[in-house]
Amino acid sequence: MKFRFLLWMIARMLSKASKVNPQLQQQLADKELSFSLQTMDGKVARSFHVQNERISSHSGTTASPIFVMSFRDASFGYSVMTAKNKQLAFMQGIQNKDIKITGDTAKVLWFQGLFKYVMPKKTKTQLKTNN
Repeated sequence: MKFRFLLWMIARMLSKASKVNPQLQQQLADKELSFSLQTMDGKVARSFHVQNERISSHSGTTASPIFVMSFRDASFGYSVMTAKNKQLAFMQGIQNKDIKITGDTAKVLWFQGLFKYVMPKKTKTQLKTNN
C-alpha cells in the first residue's frame, strides 16, 4: 500500500510541477512518451505520460512504454525510492536483479533528473531556522 501511495504522490508532484515550473516544462518540451513503474508481478503499477510539456498518470500499465522499471515487490520498491542514498540503492537493486529496466535506459536517467524540479527549494530563511 505504501508503494502504491508513493507512486501516486510522485505522479501528483510531477503533474503539478509540470504546470507551474518553466524549467521542468523546458525538460518536457518536444517529448511525447509514456513509461511505467511497477512491481515485477504487475500487481502495483503506475504509468506516466509526457505530452505538451505536461505529465499525467494513471494506475496500471501503458500500451507502448518507452521504458518500464520493475521492482522485486512493493516493499522493496518503496525502500529503494525512499532510501537516503537513492543512487546506491538503485545500482544495488539493478546489480542484484531486484530492479529490472526494459526499454530505453537513457530515459530512466532523464526521468530521475526531473525530481530536482519537483522538490521544493529551501529559502534562506528556512535554512537559517534549521541551523
